[in-house]
Amino acid sequence: MKISKELKIELEEIYQTFLNDEKIKRMKDINMHRGSNCFEHSFKVAKKAIRWANRSRRKINFQTLLIGAILHDYYLYDWRKDRSKKKRHGRNHPSIAAENASRDFAISKDIKYIIKTHMWPINSHSFPKTIEAKIVSMCDKAVTVGESLTSIKFKEKRRAKYQKYLSLLFA
Repeated sequence: MKISKELKIELEEIYQTFLNDEKIKRMKDINMHRGSNCFEHSFKVAKKAIRWANRSRRKINFQTLLIGAILHDYYLYDWRKDRSKKKRHGRNHPSIAAENASRDFAISKDIKYIIKTHMWPINSHSFPKTIEAKIVSMCDKAVTVGESLTSIKFKEKRRAKYQKYLSLLFA
């Protein structure tokens, strides 16, 4: 299903609202994979998810997909520093992110489902069944691999480009 001009405008507005939200900006303080932060990671996943969904022939709720992708790692703690979270972070952070997202934003049960199932197969009991949840889960893995294989020095050099890349959904 291709994205219409009207839907592109709506999705860009949603994206910009989250990109500039003060609650979301707290994710910049949370380290992720080899020098990236949770904020950058989540917006990269969102951009990739929209691109992948746009190539799909299936009917997709793009608004739900976009918001679920942005909020999928909204857990708001640095598990590397908090020893109590370190051991079970991979398994527990989807539920924590879903709770935080429900508390801070008016999200639907479908968005909450995307957040809770994005860590499959690590959470083997939470297989994503909707197309939106499957896309976010796959895009999360793809972005994670890319971030993990890129050196920290390279990322530091590219930081300005990342900011420009993340500034628009359809750029």
